[in-house]
Amino acid sequence: MFEQDALISEMDKLRKFAQRLTKNSHNAEDLVQATMLRALEKKEFFQEGTNLFSWTSKIMFNLFASGHRQKRKFETQYDPEHYIDQVAVRPSQEACVDLITVNESMKQLSMEHREILLMISAKGMSYEEVSTELRIPAGTVRSRMNRARNHLHAILNPTVVPYQIPAYMHAAIAQGRVAA
Repeated sequence: MFEQDALISEMDKLRKFAQRLTKNSHNAEDLVQATMLRALEKKEFFQEGTNLFSWTSKIMFNLFASGHRQKRKFETQYDPEHYIDQVAVRPSQEACVDLITVNESMKQLSMEHREILLMISAKGMSYEEVSTELRIPAGTVRSRMNRARNHLHAILNPTVVPYQIPAYMHAAIAQGRVAA
């Protein structure tokens, strides 16, 4: 066994060794503390007449190696941030092209439909907020939004047959009783 004073006198050398192992002062200090604790717990295994620093540095190295293996094993499996950083992929060119296509297609919409689509889809406003801001009934906002989506869908997918306004509605639209 050894005296606690002898262990304390080895702390400076252990700190330097821990710093070389971890390359981080905070982790090095944690490693020194863990080593000191383990040395005190296992002091009956220390053989008198042997080098205390060699014995404690061996404990430190084993703690470091075990911690490193465990960190590598579990950090890659269970730490999402580390995994996401390694797996992150830049956006594809297709996404940029799709955005340009949608933007160009929206220019073909009427100003009312474009405005409704932008307020609800891009700005995230509710139908009621749009209704208040544009000073129109919420039902009108909903119908314009539905028509704007259908029209935009028809522009983006020309092979799909667009929704046709029933013949009886044409007269009401022309007279201004129903919004187009």
